[in-house]
Amino acid sequence: MNLQDRFLMAGVMGWPVMHSRSPLMHNHWFAQEKLKGVYVPLAIQPEHLERALRSLHGLGFSGCNLTIPHKQQALKIVDEIDPVALKIGAISCVAVKEDGRLIGSNNDAAGFIRNVKEFQPDWKASSGPIVVIGAGGGSRAVCQGLIQEGATEIRLVNRHLERAQIVQSELGGAIQAHAWKDRADLMAGASMVVNTTSQGMVGQMPLDIQLDTLPVDALVTDIVYTPLETPFLAQARMRGNRTLNGLGMLLHQGPLGWKVWFGIEPKVTPELRKLLEQSLT
Repeated sequence: MNLQDRFLMAGVMGWPVMHSRSPLMHNHWFAQEKLKGVYVPLAIQPEHLERALRSLHGLGFSGCNLTIPHKQQALKIVDEIDPVALKIGAISCVAVKEDGRLIGSNNDAAGFIRNVKEFQPDWKASSGPIVVIGAGGGSRAVCQGLIQEGATEIRLVNRHLERAQIVQSELGGAIQAHAWKDRADLMAGASMVVNTTSQGMVGQMPLDIQLDTLPVDALVTDIVYTPLETPFLAQARMRGNRTLNGLGMLLHQGPLGWKVWFGIEPKVTPELRKLLEQSLT
């Protein structure tokens, strides 16, 4: 059936979920593509996730995104999981097939890389050591993306060394796990630093890290986008580093969801970025 002949539906499942900017983004694309449809927030308690996902087909949904705390639990529910999601150990996107089968994927790694390349088109993951702070789900997605892009040295540092060691053993590649006490020294010679923790997010303590040994030409990024500039990014900007917040990661994973739901990839435009930025100020 032609997309123009259907009312299209998708959404985001989380608990809580009303803070999500995904509905604003996806509904902008419905208007941009001149399609009739809606993208809605779905507040689903963890114990109801399987029932909610299995209900999507009967309700006419093409799929959904998953956010905290559902990304790992969904691995046990969907019928098929793509290799990237299996590597990362989390699902960020679910597509509903005509026969009701649920296909899980993870677009966070690609969203992160696309955001960096939009900001810095000549960026190469192999240009030097990359420091990744944190060892949670966001870290695994970032590390997977960097590995796919050819990173030769990923210095992974986390408050609990054993969690970083698990990521190193499961993702392999260029990852080297380091103790938290060494975090300042790891900045020396780095070409890029990525904060994947929630530290610095609204309501959270700032990230406890110093950038004194970081080269001034290194790119400093954060996957947090509330606020748009975390204390970590502000510290980097004030010393002369280029900085990049996490809003673009959200923006750039979105079109990949549309591709599996509706067969098209909408554009990430300056107008859309500005719309989301305004919603956060």
